[in-house]
Amino acid sequence: MSSTKSPLAVVSNSSEFSPRPPAAGVHLRPSILGCYLDIWSHIHSLMPMHDAARAACLSRSFLCSWRCRPNLTLEWKMNIDSILRNHSGIGLKDLKFDFGDVTFPDVDRWLQVAVTPGIEVLILTQCSEYNFPCSVLSDGVRNSIRDLQLDTCVFRPTSELGPLRRLTNLELSTVSITGDELECLLSNSLALEQMKLFDCNEIIFLKVPCVLKQLNRLNVISCYMLQEIDCKAPNLSIVDILGENIKLSLGQPLQMKELSLDHSNVICYACAELPSIMPNLERLTICSDTEAVNAPMLLTKFLYLKHLTIEISRSTDSPSFDCLSLVSFFDASPSLETLFLNLRQMIMEHESVFGGSSHLRQLPEHQHNCLKIVEMASFSSAKSLVELACYIVKNAVSLECLKLDTFCDWKRCCGEANQRCAAISNDVLKEAYRAVKAIILYIEDKVSPTTKLTVVEPCTRCHSSE
Repeated sequence: MSSTKSPLAVVSNSSEFSPRPPAAGVHLRPSILGCYLDIWSHIHSLMPMHDAARAACLSRSFLCSWRCRPNLTLEWKMNIDSILRNHSGIGLKDLKFDFGDVTFPDVDRWLQVAVTPGIEVLILTQCSEYNFPCSVLSDGVRNSIRDLQLDTCVFRPTSELGPLRRLTNLELSTVSITGDELECLLSNSLALEQMKLFDCNEIIFLKVPCVLKQLNRLNVISCYMLQEIDCKAPNLSIVDILGENIKLSLGQPLQMKELSLDHSNVICYACAELPSIMPNLERLTICSDTEAVNAPMLLTKFLYLKHLTIEISRSTDSPSFDCLSLVSFFDASPSLETLFLNLRQMIMEHESVFGGSSHLRQLPEHQHNCLKIVEMASFSSAKSLVELACYIVKNAVSLECLKLDTFCDWKRCCGEANQRCAAISNDVLKEAYRAVKAIILYIEDKVSPTTKLTVVEPCTRCHSSE
């Protein structure tokens, strides 16, 4: 085979590689022969695409299997015309196009050839400004497709689009689509179970109709023009929203089990609003760039909350935030089992436990009988953070694991000789060593013998302790 040709460029000329006929006197019953062919076809379908293409060049049996291969991943650098010419389109269920820099007429032609009735998964990526044709979603395709993922293109569904009866997963990333156009698509997708929107900046108002009775998961990330989400799906239970000043209206908030919010002052909002409107939450993740005020006392409890993650990504913007105020969150969550805190302080601006008075505040005891795992990343010598850790080890009577990591999001060498930890500033390194000292002086002796304490210190091989 010439090295300049795609493996499939010669598939149609591979008759000389036909398998040998059975030896004289050997006869296979049709049912047994069919079983063997099914097995070989299944093995062929599991091969990586390049290997499967080469095998199809060597055997008529594999060539027949190739023509009915159920999954294709096509990239712009491949000989796509040759691949599609040698595939019958029959049996194709999973198709991924990664176009890159190709002309739009080619894309239209390839989609018309490859997207046929019976397809279940269609993934289109990196086709900037390409206008995805709704005509591809023919009657037969709409009756079979269950997973549609579009990335970096234009998608303009209209009310004339017929029903996508089996569509359960919809993912749109950097797609030009308006809120009205998306509503048209959703109204025709009654089987939809999960939807993810990322960087879809033509959507200002997202309306999810009540007819989506199967929808249980909604992810809306970095849609910067979005102002309001009105979701009336009755069985929505998992929501992940990243964006500032988005008005969120949920038709059935009592159904909510998992919630993730990322915007400024979200800690205060979560404490003040969520317990009363989403009392059945089991998992909560809240991330904030900055917090203007401390966490308030909760008037209503999170009776079922088991997993809590709190992150303040730039805590230097909130030097007055009192980490100990987070105790109100724990006290209102009697079922809490795991807690992850990341209060990043790359340049220490909070009052240190080693500056001024070393007296630590004491809060009234409040036993936590369910809390078993606590992890604090970016742990520092901030006095309020040390006080919070002391409160936890004193009151979490069932605590099994406590991990205090003096770094966060830094690449570590993990002790491997051919790797080095990422470079860090002297201020960050010095604060990490102060954090280790604070753990030894104020926390270590308070940890129960039944609790495993793990302290992640600076790497002594890559970082000097000066």
